[in-house]
Amino acid sequence: MSAKKAYPFGVIEPKWQKYWLEKGLFRSADPGEEGSSKPKFYVLDMFPYPSGSGLHVGHLEGYTASDIIARYKRMKGFNVLHPMGWDAFGLPAEQHAILTGTHPAITTRQNIANFKRQIQAMGFSYDWSREINTTDPAYYKWTQWIFLRLFEKGLAYVAEAPVWYCPNLKTVLANEEIIHTPDGPRSERGNHPVIRKPFRQWFLKITAYAEKLLEGLENVQWPESIKEMQRHWIGKSEGALIQFPVEEKEFKIEVFTTRPDTLFGATFLVLAPEHPLVEEVTTPENRAKVDNYRAAAFLKSDLERTELAKTKTGVWTGGYALHPVTGERLPIWVSDYVLMTYGTGAIMAVPAHDHRDYEFAKTFNLPIRKVVIPEEDGKQNETDCFTGEGISVDSEFISGLKTAEAKKRIVEWLEERKLGKKTIQYKLRDWLFSRQRYWGEPFPIVWKEGKAIAVSDADLPVLLPDLDDFTPTDEGIAPLSRKKEWVELPDGTRREVNTMPQWAGSCWYYLRYCDPHNEKLPFSAEKEKYWMSPHGVDLYIGGAEHAVLHLLYARFWHKVLYDIGLVSTPEPFYRLVNQGVILGEDNQKMSKSRGNIVNPDAIIQEYGADTLRLFEMFLGPLQQSKPWSSKGLEGPHRFLARVWRLFMDEDGEGMWVLRTDIVDEQPPLPIQKLQHKTVAEVTQDIENFQFHTAIAKLMTFVNELTKEKTRWKSVLEVLLLLLSPFAPHICEELWHNLGHADSLAYEPWPEYDPKLLEEQWVEIIVQINGKVRGRLSVKKDTDKQELINRAREHSSIAKWLENRAFSKIVYIPNKLLNFVFEPKE
Repeated sequence: MSAKKAYPFGVIEPKWQKYWLEKGLFRSADPGEEGSSKPKFYVLDMFPYPSGSGLHVGHLEGYTASDIIARYKRMKGFNVLHPMGWDAFGLPAEQHAILTGTHPAITTRQNIANFKRQIQAMGFSYDWSREINTTDPAYYKWTQWIFLRLFEKGLAYVAEAPVWYCPNLKTVLANEEIIHTPDGPRSERGNHPVIRKPFRQWFLKITAYAEKLLEGLENVQWPESIKEMQRHWIGKSEGALIQFPVEEKEFKIEVFTTRPDTLFGATFLVLAPEHPLVEEVTTPENRAKVDNYRAAAFLKSDLERTELAKTKTGVWTGGYALHPVTGERLPIWVSDYVLMTYGTGAIMAVPAHDHRDYEFAKTFNLPIRKVVIPEEDGKQNETDCFTGEGISVDSEFISGLKTAEAKKRIVEWLEERKLGKKTIQYKLRDWLFSRQRYWGEPFPIVWKEGKAIAVSDADLPVLLPDLDDFTPTDEGIAPLSRKKEWVELPDGTRREVNTMPQWAGSCWYYLRYCDPHNEKLPFSAEKEKYWMSPHGVDLYIGGAEHAVLHLLYARFWHKVLYDIGLVSTPEPFYRLVNQGVILGEDNQKMSKSRGNIVNPDAIIQEYGADTLRLFEMFLGPLQQSKPWSSKGLEGPHRFLARVWRLFMDEDGEGMWVLRTDIVDEQPPLPIQKLQHKTVAEVTQDIENFQFHTAIAKLMTFVNELTKEKTRWKSVLEVLLLLLSPFAPHICEELWHNLGHADSLAYEPWPEYDPKLLEEQWVEIIVQINGKVRGRLSVKKDTDKQELINRAREHSSIAKWLENRAFSKIVYIPNKLLNFVFEPKE
């Protein structure tokens, strides 16, 4: 029999997967049901997009980790909610439909069936009675319902704005869906070139929650790197709004600055090319240059425009602003390094104290005026651009003040004269929420005489109609516009033809799992409170690539729901763990284009799901990226074969039978100590997500037990309970073979006796004048005099003690014995 067929995993695994499903063994108990009196634990995976290529081994890493925790927590006495569903709207299915003519609903159903088959073949303990699908009208009815709550609160609105448009995909994309490359901005999905284009779009006012989104990060247990990414994306800046009158005009230009103390160093103003006042301040003789420059800037990405190393470009408008304190004339320029999406889209340029302003001033020979000097030396080279804090100089009434005090004083002066005010700005922009696609949730909105009107809750869901042609027009008009009988309603209103982005369904799916079959509400208050209190989902496992997009959007929706009293916690996800990326064998990220994807189906057929589960976790720390190695599967598989043979033997006809040397009696003390040590260490490793070291300790445990001539049933049972979260199929089978009628899934997790963890023997280092001359293995707390006697008898130590007098003996209990001799005469 080959090593790979060393135990009958091909029979065991389907048997127990069928048993778990038929028994509904992992069904969570809702409030009021039997089992709901236990403490609850909600462990959640980021649900997958069911693509046509199926799951690969990289996808399974996070699911395996969450399943280990779910199984462990059940055995620790928790009522565990561990659900699974499908994030199934979006571009891939639509693009496939455009290419093949197959309706996205058909391919989505096929893909879900394949994903579900692969997931169930891994033996994950999901509560399949709670399965959800974002494309199911019974689900997206409530996505639409939540959108209407946002609309009612004024958090959903329509505006025309320059947005990213992908000619290949024929749809607009959110800022977060754009990647910036040396060849220009491209779509994250498909890596197509994108352009800026004015579109009338739906937006969600996520900016209204900027401060709450920042504050909430202090109350969750997330990796600090993820928190920092969200803080950076939100981009809070404290500063001042300052008004600059425009010469010979009735209006003022408002600028935002984080350094109002440098106001006296402003020598010109710069407007973003998109700023609405560019038209007003540009003189006739400069208009052609300004228009040409604006057109060119419009095609650039924000990253290209703000790149510090690039040569600064710009055009003078011909207009002037007036300094609010001194009345000095300041020329107004247009430059693409200023963004309309940050601050007010206008800046006061202080080239002596801002690097970009400095480069711009040098390029166009504009004045550079120093107004802050370093506090430590009071000197600064005239050509330097000093951006730090220090002491104000040449700044009238704030000269001599340190930066903090200068900021305060100048803002007070401006506020007294209604020329400015203290304020906070955020880099975060409102969320572009509409797409020119077919395969998405329809908006529950109709239009009449240019006004958006909410569809009645009673008329939800607004069903997605069938189409034959899923392609948007070349002008970016959504394909739903072709379905005239759907768009044009008898009352004279017209339906919104754009659809929601894929993010909509994933913003709240974790809440639907709490009450997935509720037809009257998205979820009941009782069930939401039971599963989400006191602080949200207890454990959320998924990839770090969702740090900004999904997590930020879901937190925003959750906070809105919290404010209107629909959820009981201010944050959705309490603890977040990011699994590392499993790379291909070529050390590159797995992808179809690279041809390095490893399909789990073949591995399960050759080695079994338990081997694959163990190997995924044994590769290294969960949070770290690591390369795949198919050769490495042999080790975990041999380990499981050793486990099998601890219990089972072959009879003369090649059948597996329970070993006859398994005894139902107390093991000797060394085995008891090994057992309790293993329980303690594996428990601690699971709690700390150190699954690779937990497996290593289980391997040591099995190796030691294999050396013994006797098999103690109580010890073997503990082994199975410890191993079962990692390799549940083989453990269920062996548990059953030991005579247990019920599954081990709800057996109590083994406990350990701390007294048995104490070392009964210690190693004493013996030194002669501080030099190590030997070691003594003795019982803990051995008497000092007995140690001296033992040292005199020890063959390698005794020769150093013969015929010599020592002045003292240094003794550190259970560690050290040092003989200090008098110097020889």
